[in-house]
Formats: sequence, structure tokens, C-alpha cells
Amino acid sequence: MHEPDFSPYKPDLSVPNAARMYDYYLGGKDNYEVDRIAAKKIMALGPSRDICIANRRFLGRAVRLAAEQGIRQFLDLGTGLPTQDNVHQVAKRVVPDARVAYVDFDPVVLSHARALRAIDDSTAVIQQDIRQPDKVLSHPDVRRLIDFGEPVAVLFVAILHCLTDAEDPWGIVKELTRNVVPGSHLIVSHLTDDAHPEVGMAAREVYDDANAPLVHRGHTAVERFFDGFELVEPGVTRVDQWRPDNDEDRERPGGEWFYVGVGSRS
Repeated sequence: MHEPDFSPYKPDLSVPNAARMYDYYLGGKDNYEVDRIAAKKIMALGPSRDICIANRRFLGRAVRLAAEQGIRQFLDLGTGLPTQDNVHQVAKRVVPDARVAYVDFDPVVLSHARALRAIDDSTAVIQQDIRQPDKVLSHPDVRRLIDFGEPVAVLFVAILHCLTDAEDPWGIVKELTRNVVPGSHLIVSHLTDDAHPEVGMAAREVYDDANAPLVHRGHTAVERFFDGFELVEPGVTRVDQWRPDNDEDRERPGGEWFYVGVGSRS
């Protein structure tokens, strides 16, 4: 059994943590009062819990699609706190021998990697910053689990909106996918305020006091992440319109807050 490489962590309870806030939106317990206070401000602006559930449902559909198309290795970048239907759980239902490398820099995420201890040696939780692509790609566990000579699914789910334009998230995506072979998938979900710009501004102000910023982007900016990939139908669209499994997915409030898509390297 592979032990996660997390470092000892003492939480800073003076600053809201974006990962713990997201956990609270999803109804989790891995959060503190400082996170709940900030999260409740966001929840007062719109259906945050439904929005986050819709995003998790998209992750499941996209990973299942990749696995059904024969992809057996997954690189999940900015994984966030463990919750239900993580990538390894979804993928292994389709391909039991799936390999998953989770990557996150936030110490709160790594400290909770113990929740994944029951996973066998086909999964690892890696502490690394996606803003340093070379260090991610050269990490021993990434090299052990991910063979870039075979198709791989690379996931950026609800992480790129935590990067500013100055940090060049498009360049980061390009670097982290530069070696993927034909048949590989790029999976992206990204917050947008195209439908509600004033609410988006209020939400960004809350995150100004958190440990990570919130950067809403429009449809064209999200499509740019797929340069070099062929978009899978229905392309980049709102989360409730990307291959919904049922009426619950189609009718969940807040679908306009996330743009999502899957690209295939041809």
C-alpha cells in the first residue's frame, strides 16, 4: 500500500481556506468556523452547494467516458479534499486496473490524504504545485504511475479559476499536457460569471480574504485551454448541459456558473 507523501500540517484558522470552503459547500466536515463564515457569504449569493455538486457529477461523467474509451491512467491536478466518487473510484468501476496520481499543493488537502490509505499501490497522493509543471511531471510517483507513451486523462477540475492571468493558466495546461499521446483526454471545469457579473464580483471579494483567489473566466477563455485538443461533443458548455445522466443533472440550479469540457488528443 502506498503512503501519501503529505507533510505535517497545522491549519491557519485566521484565513478562509478555499478547499475547506468547497468541502463545506458539498456538506463535508473537513472545515472550520473561519471557512464556514466565508462559505455562508458565498452561499447567500446563489445555490453554491448545487453548483459544486453539479461539478462533481461532471467529473464522474468525464472520468467514466475516458475509462470507457480505454484510458487506464489519470492525472488529477488540484484534486481538492477527498469526497465521494473520487477519480479512482469512478475509473476503477470501469477499468479495475486504473492508475491515478492525485496532485495538490494545499497542505490541508495533503493532510486529509489519509482518507485514501485504503487504496493500493495503483494510486498516489502527491504534494506539488501545478504552477511548476516540470516538478509535477518529474515527481517519482507521477513517473511511476503515468506512462506518457500511453493515453492518459489529465484533469483540471475546479482549479484553474484559482490561478490569475499573470500566472498563465493556459501555459500551465499546455506544459502539463505537452507529452500526452493521441487518445488522451483533457478534462476541465471552470467557474464563470457570464450570466451573473455583479454576483461574481461579490464572490471574488469574499475570496480576496481567502488563501486563493477566485478568477471567473468567459467561454472563449475556457475554450483556449483546449488548444491542441479536439473537443468532444457537446464542446465547452455549461455544466448541466454536458452529457447529463438524468433529469436531476439537467435541472439542478446553478448550471450556468460552470463551463466544462473534454478534449481528445488526435
